[in-house]
Amino acid sequence: MPEEIANDAGAPLTTITGNRGLMLEEALIFEIGTTETTGVDLPAPAAGAPNRLGGLDRAESFGLPGLSEPETVRHYTRLSRQNYAIDCGIFPLGSCTMKHNPRLNEKVARMPGFGDVHPLQPESTVQGALAVIDELAEWLVTLTGMDAVAMSPKAGAHGELCGILCIRAALEARGDPREVVLVPESAHGTNPATAAFAGYRVEGIPATAEGRVDFEALKARLGPDVAAVMITNPNTCGLFERDMKAISDAVHAAGAFVYCDGANFNAIVGRVRPGDLGVDAMHINLHKTFSTPHGGGGPGSGPVVLSAALAPYAPLPFTVKQADGTISLIEEADVADHLPGSFGRMSAFSGQMGMFTRALAYILSHGADGLRQVSGDAVLNANYMLRSLEDLLDAPFGASGPCMHEALFSDASFAKGVSTLDVAKGLIDEGFHPMTMYFPLVVHGAMLIEPTECESKATLDQFIAAFRGIVERANAGDLGLTQAPLLAPRRRMDEATAARKPRLAWSPEAAA
Repeated sequence: MPEEIANDAGAPLTTITGNRGLMLEEALIFEIGTTETTGVDLPAPAAGAPNRLGGLDRAESFGLPGLSEPETVRHYTRLSRQNYAIDCGIFPLGSCTMKHNPRLNEKVARMPGFGDVHPLQPESTVQGALAVIDELAEWLVTLTGMDAVAMSPKAGAHGELCGILCIRAALEARGDPREVVLVPESAHGTNPATAAFAGYRVEGIPATAEGRVDFEALKARLGPDVAAVMITNPNTCGLFERDMKAISDAVHAAGAFVYCDGANFNAIVGRVRPGDLGVDAMHINLHKTFSTPHGGGGPGSGPVVLSAALAPYAPLPFTVKQADGTISLIEEADVADHLPGSFGRMSAFSGQMGMFTRALAYILSHGADGLRQVSGDAVLNANYMLRSLEDLLDAPFGASGPCMHEALFSDASFAKGVSTLDVAKGLIDEGFHPMTMYFPLVVHGAMLIEPTECESKATLDQFIAAFRGIVERANAGDLGLTQAPLLAPRRRMDEATAARKPRLAWSPEAAA
C-alpha cells in the first residue's frame, strides 16, 4: 500500500478504497473477478448441434477470471497509468538515449504499404517498402562515411555480433586464425559479451585517469593474435576518444580490425564520420539516434555500417537497385552473383520495417543541417547538466574537457549509509525516472545522466532542482532516503530476493 500522509490535524489520511485522488490502487485481475463468472452471455448450444471442434474441446477451466469488457479495459488502463514513459517526462537514463518519438514518424509508419506489409509478399508488390530500406541504407552510409550497411540486425547487441562475424569472415578468407578481441574499460558492457559469444578470448585495456583509452597500453598489447578492438566512441564516460584515428591506424598496422560501438552516435551525428576515423564496422541503434521507439522488448533495429575491407562479407539479405529502377532483395539464390563472400544470415527477413520507416521519416524531416543541430543540442544539454551539478556531486571526469552525450557522477560525496540506489529511489518520489546507476563500472556508485537534445531548459532546470535537493540530503546523511520511494504506488522491494526468487505468475496457493 502507498505510504500514509497526515492531514492538518496530524492524523493519517487514508481512503476506503486505498486510492489517493487520481492515483488508483489497482488490484490483480484475479482479485477483481472470479473463475465462476463470465463477462459474456452466450446461448447454450442447441440440442443435437454438431461439434465442430474436432476433438479439441477444452477439458478443464483456464483458471482466468471472467470480466466484462469495461472491467478489462479499465484494469489495464489503470495499470498503464502507473508506468513512466517518454511522453510523461524526461528519461535521464545515461547511455540509453531515451528521446522523444515524433508523431510524424508514427503516422508515416502506419501508412498503407508500410504498416501492413508482409515479408513474404512478392517483390513487385513491396517496391515502396524496399525503396525505404534502400534510401535509409544510403543515408546511414553517407552519415558514417562507410562503404556498405547490413540492415537486418535487430538491435545493438545483434549488430555487434554481425560486425564481429564480418571480421571473422574476413580473417578466415585470408587464412588468419586470430583469437583475441581487445575491449577497453570505457566500452559498453555488451562488447565483451559479444566477442565471447563469437568464440573470441576477451582481454581488457585500461582507461587513463581522464576516462579515455590508454593508447600506450593498447599499442603494447597489439600482436598477431589480436583479431579486433571493440571500442565505444563517444565512450561510456561520456567522452570522445581523441586518439581514435591513431588507435585505428595502430590496429590496422597490426593486421586487426576496429569495431566501434555506435550506441552514442547521437552525440556526433552530422559532425563526425566514423569511417574517417578508421572504423571498420559500427552498429547504429535507430532508437538512440533516429528516434524510433525504445524499450518494451522491441522491436529494435541495429544496422551495421561496414568499411571497404569488410563490405564483401556482409550478411543477407540486402537491396540492389536494378537498371530499370526496380529494387531487388538479394537472397541465397542470387548471392553468388553479388556478394560471394557473405557470411550468411543474421535473421529470417530484412529487418524491422516499422523502425526503418520511422528512422527515414526522422532523417528526412531534419535534413543534414537538422541532424547536425541534434548532436549539438544533445552535447549542450549534457554539459549544462554536468556543470549544474558538479559543485554538489563528484564528477570524476569533469576536468577532462566537455562531455559529449551524457554526464557522469560518482557517490563520493554521499554520507555513510546513503547509496546511489537511495538517491535513485528519491527521484521517483519527485516524479522522475531514475538515471542509470552503477554503470560504467570504472566509477564507484556511478550515476549516468543523458538528457538528449529533446529537453527544454525549463525541463532540465526542474530536474536539476529536484536532483540537487536529493543529493543535498544524501551528502548530509539523511537516512530517510533509504526508505524512498514513499509516494509511489508501491514501496521499495527487496530487490535481491525479487531477482533470485521471482514470482512471475499468480497462483491460488500463493495468494492464500
